[in-house]
Amino acid sequence: MFDDAPRQKRIHPGSGQRKAPVFNKGRQLDPVAHEEIKNLLGHEERRREHLIEYLHIIQDTYGQLTTDHMHALAEEIRISTVEVYEVASFYAHFNIDLSGSAASPKTTVRVCDSLSCEMFGAQNLLDELDEHLDSNAHIVRAPCMGRCDTAPVVEVGHRHISYANLGKVIAAIECGDHAPEIPDYLSYEAYDESGGYNLLRDCYVGKCDRDDLVALIQRGGLRGMGGAGFPASLKWKFVREQPKPRLMAINGDEGEPGTFKDRHYLESDPHRFLEGMLIAAWVCEVEKIYIYVRDEYPGVRKILLQEIERLGTEDLLDGRQIDVRRGAGAYICGEESAMLDSIEGKRGLPRQKPPYPTQVGLFGQPTLIHNVETVYWVRSLIELGPEWFSDQGMNGCKGLHSFSVSGRVKNGGVKLAPAGISVAELIDDYCDGMQDGHQLKAYLPGGASGGILPASLAHLPLDFGTLEEYGCLIGSAAIIVLSGQDSIKDASLNLMRFFEDESCGQCTPCRTGTEKAVQLMQRTTWDQDLLTELSTVMIDASICGLGQAAPTPVLCAMKYFPEEL
Repeated sequence: MFDDAPRQKRIHPGSGQRKAPVFNKGRQLDPVAHEEIKNLLGHEERRREHLIEYLHIIQDTYGQLTTDHMHALAEEIRISTVEVYEVASFYAHFNIDLSGSAASPKTTVRVCDSLSCEMFGAQNLLDELDEHLDSNAHIVRAPCMGRCDTAPVVEVGHRHISYANLGKVIAAIECGDHAPEIPDYLSYEAYDESGGYNLLRDCYVGKCDRDDLVALIQRGGLRGMGGAGFPASLKWKFVREQPKPRLMAINGDEGEPGTFKDRHYLESDPHRFLEGMLIAAWVCEVEKIYIYVRDEYPGVRKILLQEIERLGTEDLLDGRQIDVRRGAGAYICGEESAMLDSIEGKRGLPRQKPPYPTQVGLFGQPTLIHNVETVYWVRSLIELGPEWFSDQGMNGCKGLHSFSVSGRVKNGGVKLAPAGISVAELIDDYCDGMQDGHQLKAYLPGGASGGILPASLAHLPLDFGTLEEYGCLIGSAAIIVLSGQDSIKDASLNLMRFFEDESCGQCTPCRTGTEKAVQLMQRTTWDQDLLTELSTVMIDASICGLGQAAPTPVLCAMKYFPEEL
């Protein structure tokens, strides 16, 4: 049927009649916010891959992300506001304000509630802060901050407080200086005077052969120290077989509860890491390097930016650009493919494999991915010889491990010890024993995803491949020691809550499985048959290691500590 209503007369240009005003649909661009964003980002070319860094810059300046600023940022990089919001809301460290008010941002106080900090009173500290701090402080729970040996830990702004208590936190807020503390570290001059970068210079002038270095790394048995333990030499071979251009990505997002070895090395001897990284880049002939550092390590980021600039002035980069990218509080970005998405300015969602990153990685290019500690050992292994490294092991194992030790020991921290050492030997010989009044009850051999073992198995050698038959993994060698004063039931619930919170939500077995597991574990009596069935589904069907490893502590608790359940 046709509409019989009279048609509006069309207005032609020059007719003298005024047109009705035209408005764009949706949220209107605020001109003041747009000008602020343009001035903040400067005159450099806007790039979609820098979205997360742009969000950091805005939050560093204004303390939060408002809808007007996100809309203006979307306009600048020519993407939708929805896309900006979905990336910003994926990461825990972005403070998003949707109210539209002009209220001043609050000081963010993050209290670590991971296992080591919970053991040392994080919950009581949270209660005290809620009671005593005023409305100008925004108190939030936070996962592991990589300082487990100084638990409990609080972050005020970007300044961390070790062995935190109410008085220390209030003093930190009132002082107004919330910038990160930069620790003393081995400077470029000191490193260079001790023979540093001589090996790298030899590579650049042709004194070293690429194939020889690959073979040497293979004989030394250097493996990935981020958790998987994949041989480093094989990665070098695989990447070298791929067409150019090639890229390199360093995974410095050690978010595994109990792990802090990478931070230790980057804050004490950063140039040994940088030289090893550049040697690997030279061997694999990569064109650009990306270093992904977790946002919980703001001091590390400042150190790296300063020292990389110094390497450029010393002509030690061989024409390669090094881009330091910071995460934003997402444990999942420790998974290598999720890290690649984050570097590309996206939500950190694990990718399906194959293809593997050595074939199709960052921006679709073949990518060499290494953990911080892995490349840290490259210079020493080449200079001192492969046997120096491989002969260090004990109990039939080879090499060295940097153990991050926390919990009920007298002297925690990063302990460099032979691969194959037992936790009993590690505690007695490297940590001065258990704390007074505590006896070893259980230990986590590989952080949250490595499982829980009883004291009766404290003699097992700690290395790749030695714990799998017991349902555990060494992973990143994060050792959390529990005593008779700790509840295995509470500890495993703490770990499952961590996985529930950190699941990226991409696959149902992990997203729903961790949530349901927490509900079951909160009951007075566990339904062990149902938990076992749920764990099997998560292990078999989850896309990445987070969902596959999340049930490990639960299964260990049921296997080794049935009397507590």
